[in-house]
Amino acid sequence: MFRVKKRTVVATLSLVSLFALAACSSTPVENPTDAPSSLPSECAAFAQYGTLRGRSVNVYTPIVSPEDQTHIDSFKLFEECTGVKINYEGSREFETFLPVKIDADAPPDIAYFPQPGLLRSLIARFPGRIKEVQGQALANLEANYRDIWKEYGSVDGKAYAVPVGASVKSFVWYSPRAFAENGYQIPRTLDELTALTQRISEDHPDAKPWCAGIQAHNGTGWPATDWLEDMLLRTAGPDVYDQWVSHQIPFNDPRVVAALDRVGDILKNDAYVNGGLGGAKSIATTSFTTAGLPILEGSCFLHRQASFYQVNWPADKEITEDGDVFAFRLPGTAETDPPAIVGGEFAAAFSDREEVRAFQAYLTSPEFSNAKAKVTGPGWISANKKLDPSNLPSPVDRLSYELVTSDSSVLRFDGSDQMPGAVGTGSFWVGMTDWVSSEKSSQEVLTEIENSWPKN
Repeated sequence: MFRVKKRTVVATLSLVSLFALAACSSTPVENPTDAPSSLPSECAAFAQYGTLRGRSVNVYTPIVSPEDQTHIDSFKLFEECTGVKINYEGSREFETFLPVKIDADAPPDIAYFPQPGLLRSLIARFPGRIKEVQGQALANLEANYRDIWKEYGSVDGKAYAVPVGASVKSFVWYSPRAFAENGYQIPRTLDELTALTQRISEDHPDAKPWCAGIQAHNGTGWPATDWLEDMLLRTAGPDVYDQWVSHQIPFNDPRVVAALDRVGDILKNDAYVNGGLGGAKSIATTSFTTAGLPILEGSCFLHRQASFYQVNWPADKEITEDGDVFAFRLPGTAETDPPAIVGGEFAAAFSDREEVRAFQAYLTSPEFSNAKAKVTGPGWISANKKLDPSNLPSPVDRLSYELVTSDSSVLRFDGSDQMPGAVGTGSFWVGMTDWVSSEKSSQEVLTEIENSWPKN
C-alpha cells in the first residue's frame, strides 16, 4: 500500500516552478524554426507547437471557482512558451448554455464534457460542429492512453474528444484506526462486506455502519446512481453492464432490479444508515460533500464515494493506510480484483484553427498531466500513462492512477454519464432520489426510468 505522512494541498504554482515541470518530449518537432527563440530552454518540449503569439483559445467548462484555478494554472507554461492566450470560462449551467452557444453560431473553441452521453447527443444534434481529433492530439491519445479512454470520447469509431482528468468511483472510505481498534478487516468480497456491516451494527448500537448523502448542487441523486452502477457491474458483470448502459437490455432488467435491491439492503435500512445524520431517508437531503465526515467522529464506519471525495476531509487529517482515513476498493463477488467505475472530463474542439489543435494536443501531453498534478491537491488524476505518479500528492490518487492506466484493470465509465441526457442526468438522478426518499420499490423506480428512455 502507499503511504504519505500528511495530506498536502498545493494551491498555486509559480511560473518558475512550472518551468521546472517541463521535460523534453519524445514527440518530434515539426516546425522548429517557428519556435520562439528568446524563451528559456525549459520550453523545448513546446517547440512542436510553433509560435502562436497574438492568438487565443476560448475554453468553456462546467468546472467553476475555486476548482477552476488549478486548470488555469496548468496552462501557464503552454501560454508562456507558445505565446497563445487561453481564455477560461466555467459555468454551472454548462449543459444548458453550450447548446445555446452552438445554436447561436458562437461555440467555444474547446469544451470540457463530463458526460460522454452529452458529447454524443451534441454530435448527433449539430453534425459537423464538433471536430474530429486529429494530428498530434490523436497521436498522443493513441500513444499515451489505454484504448478505452479513446473509445469513451468516440462516436462510430471516430475520436471527437480527448481525456483531461479522471477519477475512480469504486472506493469505500473508512478509518484505519477505528478498524484496528475494533479488530475489523478490509472485506475481500461483497459477502464479507455484508458480514462486516452486520457486525458493526451489533458492536455499535449508538452508531451506524454506513453514512451516505446524495444531495449535490450539480444534480441531486447522482451519488445514488453510482451505487447501482457499482453493484450491477459486480453482480451481473461487465457485458451486462454495457448492454444496460447502451439500452440493449431494458433499464428495469431483472438483473438491474436485483442489483438495486442489494443496494437497498444498505441504503434503505435504518439499522445500517445514516450514521450521525439521521435515518435512511436523510440520505436524500444530506450533501454528498459532508456525508462521510461522521467517520471521523465514530458515528459511522463506511462511506462509498469516489477518489475525488478526499478533498472534503479536513486538511489536518492523515489520508494513509494507518491514519485518520483511507479507502479500499469496493469488493466484488469473488476475492479477485474487482472491476471499477471511472469518470472524467473530455475536451472537444469546435474549431480546427492551428492554436486550437495545439491546445488539444497539449491536453494529451505528459507536460499538461504533470503540470496539472503539481498544481492540484489530492483528488485529481490523469489517465495519461506518461504522468509521473510521484507528482500525485495522495496515496489514494496513486492507487487510482495505477487502476486507470493498468492494462489488467477492468474499467467501465460511469453509466449515467454515458446515457442520453434525458435519462443519465435526468430521470435516473430523479428516480434514484425518489427511491431513497420514498417507499417505492426498485422495480417501480427502474420501470419509470425505463419508460423515460428516448424512443429515437
